[in-house]
Amino acid sequence: MFNQDLEVTLQKASADQLKPKPDQSTLGFGQFFTDHMFTMRWNRQDGWRGATIEPYQSFEMDPAAMVFHYGQAIFEGMKAYRGKDDQIFLFRPQDNFTRMNQSAERMCMPRFPQERVLQALRAMVYLDQEWVPKTPGATLYIRPTMIATEPALGLRPAEEYLFFIICCPVGAYYAEGFSPTRIYVEDKYVRAVPGGVGNAKTAGNYAASVKAQVEAHKKGYTQVLWLDAVERRYVEEVGTSNIFFLINNELITPPLEGSILPGITRDSVLQLGRDWGYRVSERRITIDEVVAAGKDGSLTESFGTGTAAVISPVGELCYREQHLKINGGATGDLAKRLFEELQAIQFGYLEDAHKWRVRVG
Repeated sequence: MFNQDLEVTLQKASADQLKPKPDQSTLGFGQFFTDHMFTMRWNRQDGWRGATIEPYQSFEMDPAAMVFHYGQAIFEGMKAYRGKDDQIFLFRPQDNFTRMNQSAERMCMPRFPQERVLQALRAMVYLDQEWVPKTPGATLYIRPTMIATEPALGLRPAEEYLFFIICCPVGAYYAEGFSPTRIYVEDKYVRAVPGGVGNAKTAGNYAASVKAQVEAHKKGYTQVLWLDAVERRYVEEVGTSNIFFLINNELITPPLEGSILPGITRDSVLQLGRDWGYRVSERRITIDEVVAAGKDGSLTESFGTGTAAVISPVGELCYREQHLKINGGATGDLAKRLFEELQAIQFGYLEDAHKWRVRVG
């Protein structure tokens, strides 16, 4: 059942439930959580019900909850920004919720009423507005999640689900900040396969990536560049982000063919690239083409895109013991311009020509 008229109730945290605010100069990523959360539940008989903004708290789950055994878990990542005139904004939240419902369909989970949940999210961020950082560049990270809670064993779609949203003030995603990262090209492990769930933001995708990430860290690299699962030739994603290359002034990113997550920041970068007159291509690109372009100098920039890091310049690639410096290991002009432009839009300091920004309150 799809309750578009879902009613949302509010239970404000009491004085003794309010948490001390962390030092904004040492936020890190995902370490501190706000005073409130949003929850609602679904079952096949009643649909969505019990939508509540309530004090942040733990919840109990049966050991047989199906999420633990069969992995029905999806999530999203978005941010709230404190910007011009102390206003608070969201960036393309409707697109995040559309993508989450697409993930729900792929994982045989119930779709939720996007507009009602967005209204609840705006109300919750407004309620916890003092948690939205004032330090330049810091933001409030927002994590909507849905999990299967029915206590039952047996592989099938669950009959009960919990949807919740939690928030945390964050600084830079990478310790390097906006400095270029070193990336290891992974040709042993794979992230996703055609026909699989690579285009869904589901927990299992990230669990499957940890082994390669740990091994890359041991070798001194920040993240891994994933290749396709069939031929181990075609570039797909970088870590948890989409990847871009600037080759002969052509801005290239792999196409959405089922194994790549359709990033909101990715789409924003494609639009800005077109606005600025770049030749923009969503096409398959092999790691051999990337290496050859790096060697002959036609590869001038590479960067990852995602909600957490926004734009993450790539300064070096390592592929089968070949070390490829990109732009001399320095941040490129396009990556810098994209980062500054997106941040200016997100924080409300620049005209929002594409109507991406949503004001809170």
